[in-house]
Amino acid sequence: MSPDDLDLPGCPADHRVVVAMSGGVDSSVTAALLVERGFEVVGITLQLYDYGRAAGRKGACCAGQDIYDATRVAESLGIPHYVLDYERRFHAEVIEDFVDGYARGETPVPCIRCNQRVKFRDLLEAAQDLGASALATGHYARRIRGPDGPELHRARDTGRDQSYFLFATTRAELDFVRFPLGGLGKDDTRGEARRLGLPVAGKADSQDICFVPDGSYARLVERLRPTAGEPGEIVDRTGRVLGRHNGIAHFTVGQRKGLGIAAGEPLFVLGIDPQQRRVIVGPRAALAETRLTIGELNWLGPPARGAVRVAAKLRSAQPPVPARLYFQDDTGEADLVLDTPAGPVAPGQAAVLYDGDRVLGGGWIRRPALTGPRPSPISEPLAAG
Repeated sequence: MSPDDLDLPGCPADHRVVVAMSGGVDSSVTAALLVERGFEVVGITLQLYDYGRAAGRKGACCAGQDIYDATRVAESLGIPHYVLDYERRFHAEVIEDFVDGYARGETPVPCIRCNQRVKFRDLLEAAQDLGASALATGHYARRIRGPDGPELHRARDTGRDQSYFLFATTRAELDFVRFPLGGLGKDDTRGEARRLGLPVAGKADSQDICFVPDGSYARLVERLRPTAGEPGEIVDRTGRVLGRHNGIAHFTVGQRKGLGIAAGEPLFVLGIDPQQRRVIVGPRAALAETRLTIGELNWLGPPARGAVRVAAKLRSAQPPVPARLYFQDDTGEADLVLDTPAGPVAPGQAAVLYDGDRVLGGGWIRRPALTGPRPSPISEPLAAG
């Protein structure tokens, strides 16, 4: 962490910084490095969904074990630590949104909604109520001071980069939030945890959705939205019935395995019709979509109208592809036209837009656009990244 990473004036001792402590290695190192630098640090852990007790399994994000680990780290650092009960809010804002998405035939990304609706909204407000100068998290991303204010950039370690999950961060939130680990690699962070003697230095990373630690999201969706577990037909693009399924909650666009039908060529899920409870399948070539609509557009780039060149990332694990973004005035939506197909385009996923390492913004994939974008002059091209 370099001296200007926190972008706060004066001496560190002049500033109180709230750290979002999940009980994992990354947030624990964040808190410890800030203490080492001389900041007044306050740790806050959110009680979101206690699967440690419900499932009898340790290591699920924000579960009982994680709260205990965050408390141990705070005690070792000698900093105050508060646990806030956000279970009801998390259920309403994240879990309900997640199951509703699957019931609509979408593929939601709950980690983005959690950042957007809980961590960078509610937790940020709690930090401000405590008189903090900043909220620091253990995300692997960089906040860089630009000519027009702070910018969101990818982490230096692209293998650990989490900027995709932060696209919904607003300009006002970016003014207040900090990412001290953005310049470190995962091995560096582990090394810092050992150097600092943190009790979680050897703790494994959480790989699951925090409220689905056993990986069976379909079971959760079927329990909260029973219609998503009702059987229906698997059809081809002409509507010809090829087989039956046991609930649309088990499918996502681009899926190949688990279809349970035999055909002369590999078949993939092309779309889901929740009203008819139908899963539409077809060849891989039918997934070669290049036009889509994104909603809830959050724009962090320089002022722009018409169309701009971007590099679009349609899933967290996919590399960005060159594209044009066509703004729709006053609708919160935009048309995104890819230069070349980028694999499955799944409604409910996020389309995150970059210029090199800078996050320009992003939105939620609504549906493949059936017509081309409205004519609009192309602005000065941005680097595709």
